[in-house]
Amino acid sequence: MTDAISSNIYHDKTNYGKVFLVGAGPGDPDLMTVKAHRLLGQCDALVYDSLVPNEILQLVDDACELKFVGKRRGHHSFPQAKINSILLKFAQEYKCVVRLKGGDPFIFGRGGEEAEYLARQGVSVEVVPGVTAGIAAPSYIGMPLTHRLCGSSVTFVTGHEEIDKARRTVNWSALAKASHTLVIYMGLHNLGLIVDELISGGIDIDTPTVVIQQATVLGQRYVKIRLGDLVSESRKNKFFSPSIIVIGKIVDFQVKECSPDPANVTMPIKF
Repeated sequence: MTDAISSNIYHDKTNYGKVFLVGAGPGDPDLMTVKAHRLLGQCDALVYDSLVPNEILQLVDDACELKFVGKRRGHHSFPQAKINSILLKFAQEYKCVVRLKGGDPFIFGRGGEEAEYLARQGVSVEVVPGVTAGIAAPSYIGMPLTHRLCGSSVTFVTGHEEIDKARRTVNWSALAKASHTLVIYMGLHNLGLIVDELISGGIDIDTPTVVIQQATVLGQRYVKIRLGDLVSESRKNKFFSPSIIVIGKIVDFQVKECSPDPANVTMPIKF
């Protein structure tokens, strides 16, 4: 009988160690899963990204080898092929390797690419899900993504595509009326294009919108505006990444009393 708990494991055919693709969650260490916390305390090597606060790195044993492979727009420290090679090398040298990614490893984090590469090399891989920022950021300010009265569908989409890309994979015009709520990751850089195409697709310029910066860590801030003012207000208030953008009537259903006490929020993410 198949062990349901192990159904997300790519089984090993070599003597390599095991690689865990772990979601670090949206920033606050208290929002990590118990399994992620346990693995950080026992791994032999850790390969981690930009969106991982120092508080989480402090959970790792002093003997663990740490390797930073974070990427930021225009400042990629390692191409994806190099990261894949590092993971394979560590799997050859260590018994327990953690590949730590912000949020969830399979949501806009290239975790699927890394899992596929390692599996082809015969390396055993296990995926440990994490809370993705697209859910956590609005929840932390008391904003639901679904509501019986106005939102029965949610679309998660990345805005991280080059403006001059010959063939973009996101059809923003089509998304304008495809879902009650849009949750956009990494959308600030192309915000003008995104808003223009959503409006051309038929979405009302008065649609409620929110930009949330820093998800669940100290320094989180947000602004609620109508879609037509999204670009100008984001620039005026100098919002920067990491930020989540939510578009839809659901924005008006925020329950501010649900927001956490700022004194209990962890330190800001530093780049």
